[in-house]
Formats: sequence, structure tokens, C-alpha cells
Amino acid sequence: MQTSKLKTLRILQMLQQYSDEENPLSATDLIERLQNDYGIRCERKSIYADIKALQEVGFDVCRTDYPRRGFYMAGRTFELAEVRMLMDAVQSAGFITPKKTEKLVQKLESLLSAGQAESLVRQVYCQSENKCSNEEIYYIIDNLHQAICDGCKVKFAYKRRAVDPKNKKTFREKIFTVSPYALIWKDDHYYLVCNNEKYDNLMNLRLDRMRRITPLSQKARPVEEVSAYQGRFDTADYAAKMFNMFSGETATVRLLCKLDTLEEMVDRFGTAIPIHAVDGDHFETTISAAVSEGMVSWLMQYGGRVQVLEPQSLIDSVRARAETVLSAYAKE
Repeated sequence: MQTSKLKTLRILQMLQQYSDEENPLSATDLIERLQNDYGIRCERKSIYADIKALQEVGFDVCRTDYPRRGFYMAGRTFELAEVRMLMDAVQSAGFITPKKTEKLVQKLESLLSAGQAESLVRQVYCQSENKCSNEEIYYIIDNLHQAICDGCKVKFAYKRRAVDPKNKKTFREKIFTVSPYALIWKDDHYYLVCNNEKYDNLMNLRLDRMRRITPLSQKARPVEEVSAYQGRFDTADYAAKMFNMFSGETATVRLLCKLDTLEEMVDRFGTAIPIHAVDGDHFETTISAAVSEGMVSWLMQYGGRVQVLEPQSLIDSVRARAETVLSAYAKE
């Protein structure tokens, strides 16, 4: 009886691991694998009975005659396209080390058949030079997640690259004690939105630069003390207003844009932004955004194709940046 139950389980495992619509397993294939891999002898009739039992308890095992007669697992937790998207996201995430990237990809492969996994891995490319080297990243994420859930402060070292007078690459380290509110993955980096206990505003810090994190028993400051959010931090709203994750005061910004930037504006701010035609070449839109150095840098990339109409403080900042750039290139 025990061998019969084990045989059914092994058939399920083989269908999950080795079969898909293009690579079905015949009864003969299953009999041979059971014998060679697990030392289980059986007849063709019992294979059909086991597959029927799997179907009756809800497994989506299908029978096919093309490209060859056999059975395959049709219903999986993730479709191939979904696993592909997850693999691409893991590969492009700069905060995941090469070693952890490889292990994560292997776990994602296990969600597919062996044939599907092999075809995906051949197409996936990883730029290891763009990956961080911080192997503490999972530990950091775990601790920050728990601190956010518990509403407690955390303490950690924060590393930044530097170059000393002898042109030697080095790191500078600073200790932060913060109240954590949210984790945001943006622009291929993972950020902690938090409050430095010395100030009354929000700041964004990259997780891959953190070291030696320590959860504290001190309660975090209520988010309403350091932001406009009341009772609950709105992660989606906050992320939408950030430029390059620079924090700043939120303001209403009016922009005059060339028509050829329309798709970019909608991609950046969403389909709900107001669009008002000014003439055949321009439109005007109004957004709510964090006015910061990050936003100035974002605006500068458009040159004269996007013009700030208000607020005046942002106009002055863009003008000052443009004058600085002009001055740098005007030198003989």
C-alpha cells in the first residue's frame, strides 16, 4: 500500500519536473523512470489509474497525441511567461548579489518543467558588474520588514564610495538611527523610506549600502509627525512623486511640454494626469511631485522640450542648474 502511494507521488513529481505541452511523458516513459530512478516496478494499467487519481484530486494532468502520445502537467502555479518576468526582474535587480541571483533563478526554474527551464535560462543574461556585493541583503530586508511591522526603530551603518587624495577607492561609513516606514523597489534599487531621528522629514536610503543592522526597542515616530500622511504611509503615492528617489517638499508643478514628450509624461505620471492642448506643438499638464535635486535633473534631460511654468522656486532651481552647466562648458 505504501509503495502504491509513493508511486503516485513520484508520478506527480515527474510530470511536474519533466513534462509540458511540448514534452509529454508516455506511460512507457513513466514506467522506465520509476524503475531507473526509484526502483519501483509497475504495469501500464496502474500508471493510468494513478493519473486518474491525480486528476480527481485536482491536478491538471492532460493527455495528448501531439507532438507525441503521453501526459503533461498543464496547470502550474506560474505560467512560463510569469516565470520569465520574475527571472528578468531578479537578473536586473542591482541590490541582489550574483550569488543570490543564481540561487533565486534556480528556485524559479523549479516552477517549470526541465525543458521550459532550460529554454529560459539560455535566454536570460546577467550583468554581474551591476550587482552589489552585500551578502547581508536578505538579513537586512528581514529586519527592516519586521521593524516596520512592529513599529520600532533600527540602527545601521551606511556605506558610500569615496576617493582619497591618493586616488585610492575607499568607503565612508555613517551610523543612522531611523524610524522605518516602507520598502520601495524603484529604478532597480531597493530603498528604505524612513525618518532620521535628527530631523522632521522623510529620507530614502538604499538597502545595498546598509551594514550591521540592529533592531531597537524604541518605538518609531508616527509617520504624521514627519510627513503629510495621516495614520498610514501611502507607498504608491510617495513613490509616484519621487524623482531618482530624492526626497523633497511636495508641490503642484505646472509644465509646458512639446507634443513629442506626451507618451513619456503619461508613462512617468500615469494616464490620469490632465492634458490640455496649447497649440499644434505643445500641451500643458499639472502634476503633484516632490521638488528636489532629483526633479531638476529629470527636467534637465528634456532641455527646452519641457518648461516649468510654476512654482517659481523650481523655475529658479532649473535656471541655476542650466547656468552651472553652461559655465562648465564655456571655459576655454
